[in-house]
Amino acid sequence: MHFYSTLSKMQSFINGKVHYLLSTDNDFLKSNELIGKQLSIEFVNEKYCASCGNQFKDLYRMGFCKNCFYTKPEAGESIIRPELSRAHEGIEDRDLAFEKAYQLQPHVVYLANSGGLKVGVTRENQKLTRWTDQGAYQAIVFAETSNRYEAGLIEVDMKNHIADKTAWQKMLKNENPEIDLPAEKEKLGKVLKEELQHFISNSHEIVTLDYPVEKYPTKVKSVNLDKNPEVKAVLQGIRGQYLIFEGGGVLNVRSSTGYRVKLSF
Repeated sequence: MHFYSTLSKMQSFINGKVHYLLSTDNDFLKSNELIGKQLSIEFVNEKYCASCGNQFKDLYRMGFCKNCFYTKPEAGESIIRPELSRAHEGIEDRDLAFEKAYQLQPHVVYLANSGGLKVGVTRENQKLTRWTDQGAYQAIVFAETSNRYEAGLIEVDMKNHIADKTAWQKMLKNENPEIDLPAEKEKLGKVLKEELQHFISNSHEIVTLDYPVEKYPTKVKSVNLDKNPEVKAVLQGIRGQYLIFEGGGVLNVRSSTGYRVKLSF
């Protein structure tokens, strides 16, 4: 059985375990049901911009062509660096209507155990999706804000004390250090700039996530579809946006956005 797909970020939901959906041309594949099966992913040497949909020999960043990356609001500076948000001041970056809708809504700053302690920012209504996308083992809300700019200020200050990147190799080997998230939250709250401390959340709820992985690898090797256009191996699990194959090969589906592939199993 085979399907064609222009790869994009897998959708996820939680029903006991984390469940993933991989988009195809006409439907979604329930990715969890593919675990334990021989899966082939063949890159057919076509790439399509995630924004304009046009075909390009190479994509620039985030699945966008160069023009869309520098012009579309979905790739604006505040997407990567929330502290650069200016919608709360009525100042447009690329599209003020889009930026107001995206930035002027509740955000959270969170602490996550993703192979190590890290800080991150996301929209409040997207926090579970964000944590599953990053493969977090556990997470806790650190601060709650009314817009993206406020959350960005907190994250910038927090980066003086902890990492803001996922230790993806440790995460994919299921190396989860013992971290007392409420204790870390209290400790970091004391070193946060005084003018930002009123944003600290009163919640101490820890969210623990269970990923569909039959066996974690002891070593991981990132699969590059440009260099290795066909992956054919037993799918052993999914964590974050990574497909984990027997032998330790891992494919970051989100980083492969826009790649046209043939899926067979």
